[in-house]
Parts: sequence; structure tokens; C-alpha cells
Amino acid sequence: MSINEEILLTKEGMEELKAELNNLINVVRPAVIEELKEARAQGDLSENADYDAARNRQAEVEGRIKEIEAFLTKAKEIKEVKSKTGVIKLGSKVSFTNLAINKDFEIKIVGAVEANPFENTVSNESPIAKAIIGKKFGDTVEIKGIQNPYKISINNVE
Repeated sequence: MSINEEILLTKEGMEELKAELNNLINVVRPAVIEELKEARAQGDLSENADYDAARNRQAEVEGRIKEIEAFLTKAKEIKEVKSKTGVIKLGSKVSFTNLAINKDFEIKIVGAVEANPFENTVSNESPIAKAIIGKKFGDTVEIKGIQNPYKISINNVE
């Protein structure tokens, strides 16, 4: 990601990041500070494993806070308006049939930060998203840029 690159997020993705940031600042950070106080109270810090663990946890938390704050300053929310024309775009939910294996799938096209194949969300930078953005219901599209290209038939666009 370049320094000035926009980070594309769905409304849900933006809300999740804000909620995570709020939790880190208002719940996790104070808990880690308390752990540090308790570890310091145990005495000699040079051989205090609890203190070392708390310091490491503090570094992780502060790093994640900075990361989320950086994301949010560059974030642009994807407007998820149902396409009246049925054209696939960022934020679209797409049902399709993989014609090579005759199996149906459903995906949602999101920004790279939110992509999670376990939740059927794919990055707008992925080969499948690049191939289907701008296409519509009923189109047959070849997915290229991968080792074994294949064709899909678009069944539905939301």
C-alpha cells in the first residue's frame, strides 16, 4: 500500500474498525496498564516474566491502535447502493456458477483490508473481482490471471 493510497471499506468494515479502536482504547489499553502496575508491584523487573509479557502486550495494543488510526485517516466508505442496472461494482454481492466444476458460489466484493475468504468477501484487487466488475446478471466471464483460468456464469447481482 502506497502512502497516499485510499483504503476502501464497506460501511460494516468502517464500523468494525471504529468499534475495535474504541475497545482497544477504552477497555484493552486500561487493562494492560493495570497488568503493568501489578507486575511492577512484584518487585525486580529484570527477571519479571509478567512484566515482560505485559510490556509486549502493551506494544501490540499500541501498534494496533496506530494501525487502525492510520487506516481510518485513509479510509473511504464504499457506498452500497443497489445497482438498478445490475452492474457489478465494489460492494456488490454476486452469485455465480463456476462452470468448470458446476458449483454455485456467492461473494461480496470489498476493499483489500476487509477481504476474508472465510466470510466470502473478496478483494476488489483479486482476479475474480477484476474480471466481474462492470459485468452483469447473465454474463459469462473468464477468470484470468491465475494458474488455471476458468469461466463463470453470473446468476445474481445485489
